[in-house]
Amino acid sequence: MKVEASAPGKCILFGEHAVVFGQPAVAVAIEQRITVIIEPIEGEYWKLEGARLDASKHPHLNTLRHRLWPKSAGAPALSIHIKGDIPRASGLGSSAAMSVAACAALRAARGRWITEGDAGTDGWAEGFASTVTDTDAFEVKDDSKAGLRLAQFDKRKHHLVGHEAVHIDECALLGHAVEAAAQGGRASPMDASTCAHGGVVLLSDVLEPEVEHMYQRRLAMSDGVRTWELHDLGMPKGGDELYLVIGNTGVYAPTAAQVAKVAEAIRIEPQRMKEIETIGTIARRGILALKNGDFEAVGRAMTENQVMLKGLGVSCPELDTLIRAAGPSSLGAKLTGAGGGGCMVALTKDPKATSEAIELAGGRTLISKFGNPGLRVEVAQDVPFWTPGQ
Repeated sequence: MKVEASAPGKCILFGEHAVVFGQPAVAVAIEQRITVIIEPIEGEYWKLEGARLDASKHPHLNTLRHRLWPKSAGAPALSIHIKGDIPRASGLGSSAAMSVAACAALRAARGRWITEGDAGTDGWAEGFASTVTDTDAFEVKDDSKAGLRLAQFDKRKHHLVGHEAVHIDECALLGHAVEAAAQGGRASPMDASTCAHGGVVLLSDVLEPEVEHMYQRRLAMSDGVRTWELHDLGMPKGGDELYLVIGNTGVYAPTAAQVAKVAEAIRIEPQRMKEIETIGTIARRGILALKNGDFEAVGRAMTENQVMLKGLGVSCPELDTLIRAAGPSSLGAKLTGAGGGGCMVALTKDPKATSEAIELAGGRTLISKFGNPGLRVEVAQDVPFWTPGQ
């Protein structure tokens, strides 16, 4: 009995940090992926890489366990193995990719009850989705009822398992929920949505014209409720000729600390919100350039975004060095993710030259095409492991 699921990492082209405050941002799925493998085991405790799972060290997995795999409802303990080629705490969405893949693996292994006559979202007897209003992925208070739509659970008729039970929106929603839980209640849905859907994802505070709207996300933060609209930008014309070269500084930089740093700086000096708004303005220029296939302008927006991020104090000397090195051979370059270390990204048509320049400056590089597939269930063997309600 085994389930494997994988999800890509992501790079943010423009908008990080500002996106937490409702400003627009664009992220691109990269080739590099995280794979989560789960198997049922005897005993009371979950294991991660052979050792007992420590909830305090792995809040993403712990939160998912309560949402989808409650012990009080009879779910067995699991052994989890995680592999992949996305470096941790580097701004490439490793935690979101892991969360999205783990969500898919748990759902495939558990299956999903549906109601009579409809295998789509409206027919779910259980589960989380943007179109479901009688469950809340952020506030599950009773583990024995986690993930169940109580109004419809007594009407369950069919049980789907494996990849048929997995829904990308649910994985994106739960991925955002666990990111928020792990980051002290402050997280945008950018990473989770990009890792789940793949491609090029636009997050905005408004419905954007001329692009496909996917769903709305809301999250109550300490300073108010944030609402985001998620869109699929698709592959921009000429995007297949572009590459992302990612330069890793090797400096460990946890996202939660950087997000908290920016929030505290704005609390102390509220006028600095103007910097956040300027990042939003730059992002809007970049979005228009993407729609028009004007990648020179996309690169300029990335470079301008970096100037603002440096002003916010979330860059660092190591990132600055790699960004300068990438400049001559790329269209634009900036940090990606929370900053403070981790990675930078360059948009280029000459990945070899850009990669060599970054490595000569001391970075370790990854090269990715522009836009890549999202979540996949790779293996679903002898499922379900456990079925709620039986």
